[in-house]
Amino acid sequence: MKPIATTRSATGIPTGRLAVWWVMASEIVIFGGLLAAYVMHRLGHPEWSNQAIHTNTWLGALNTLVLLTSSLFAVLAHQAAEHGEGRKAARLLLATAGGALVFLVVKSFEWSHEIAAGYTLTSNTFWSFYYTAAGLHAVHVIAGLVIMLVVAADAAKNRELQRVELIGLYWHFVDIVWIFLFPLLYIAK
Repeated sequence: MKPIATTRSATGIPTGRLAVWWVMASEIVIFGGLLAAYVMHRLGHPEWSNQAIHTNTWLGALNTLVLLTSSLFAVLAHQAAEHGEGRKAARLLLATAGGALVFLVVKSFEWSHEIAAGYTLTSNTFWSFYYTAAGLHAVHVIAGLVIMLVVAADAAKNRELQRVELIGLYWHFVDIVWIFLFPLLYIAK
């Protein structure tokens, strides 16, 4: 029996899905404001390109590939959950979580190198934006990773399979944010 909160809704949309969409809408406002401020400052400060050349485009591209691949696993997990295959969905969510972990390890390596080279949060405005935007994104990756592990544990027991879709929606949002961050922080030099 499903809890009433997952089925009751005046809109006809399951409340869990509606809640995730509301969370994502608020996150779009946060990231949208940050990225708009970044773009406006970047346009007004062409000297930022001298700082942006120090970001590691290859590691940023690797992390893009990792996140997109993990998103594929999230889609496959949702498909398995839709067919009532909780254990398969759990395994695929663990693969998605593995992608999150790889992303964080790569980001840690990248930041360690940049900080050692003297590019810190307080170096200048470019690096302040860089660490703020990428750091906020990393916090969302960590949150997704933790939630994914909880959902995978339930899915492995064939419980709460509707949550697989919900964490998948959130994970796709995390990926989309990175799709905006990658070109702005790494490619636009």
